[in-house]
Amino acid sequence: MIRSYFKSNDHAFTILKNDSLKILPKFKFEFDMIFADPPYFLSNDGLTIKNGKIVSVNKGKWDKSLGAKEMNKFNRRWLKLARNKLKDNGTIWISGTAHNIFNIGQLLTELDFKVLNIITWEKTNPPPNFSCRYFTHSTEFVIWARKHEKVPHYYNYKLMKELNDGKQMKDVWRLPAIAKWEKSCGKHPTQKPLSLLTRIILASTQKGAWILDPFAGSSTTGIAANLLGRRYLGIDQEEAFLEISKARKLEIENPAIADLYRSKIRGFIDKRQLSEFVANEPESEYLVQSLDKIIK
Repeated sequence: MIRSYFKSNDHAFTILKNDSLKILPKFKFEFDMIFADPPYFLSNDGLTIKNGKIVSVNKGKWDKSLGAKEMNKFNRRWLKLARNKLKDNGTIWISGTAHNIFNIGQLLTELDFKVLNIITWEKTNPPPNFSCRYFTHSTEFVIWARKHEKVPHYYNYKLMKELNDGKQMKDVWRLPAIAKWEKSCGKHPTQKPLSLLTRIILASTQKGAWILDPFAGSSTTGIAANLLGRRYLGIDQEEAFLEISKARKLEIENPAIADLYRSKIRGFIDKRQLSEFVANEPESEYLVQSLDKIIK
């Protein structure tokens, strides 16, 4: 049996201190959805602007570029493992920038995934471009793909249309980057906003679904999942980030804080809409599944 770094009392939030490439082959479990924010390989000693100051772009050794061949090899390995961990009707979401997303898109095709959409996330508050030699980087991409060409996936078309003023939701999402209140327990250098993960999870899963994040970081995926009544397994090698993940989960075990955070998540008609949706969403058959026999 695999030992967890932390498992919540409600058994809906589990994190492992491990390398996904090593641990995923060691247990058998299929997830309804995977969200992955793999290394962008951008830590090349460049500079950027953050909070009005010029700072290094370096995130850590895990983000250091090792060349195109090594990036391709790494992405192929983890994508093959992720495919084996998806249910036949499951979907995967992968975030990236121009530095890695084209390689991932090509590999998804080679590995027989069906690409459903390429979401363009337009940030409402991007950092400025201080070099003045090219356009300001204000977007990231999120590829949405399903495991099989001909096996239907789940898509909450009705809710997405409702959130878009009664019109079909487009593949360009204008959502803010991470807010100060999302860093209450500490921060991760590539932390994604809850607004982005909330829309992703609501669009492609039902209540009780199991979600895997093989590059968990500070577990924004898991926090969004639990705020929405879904369950989560996250994997990361950095203890400092796992501690932030743990603290974030313990924080939202307070119902008042959980409800406050739901009211702060952007992309909804008003502050109560998300809480009301979560409260009224019907139960699903996923609740019979458990990781307890595999991970303690």
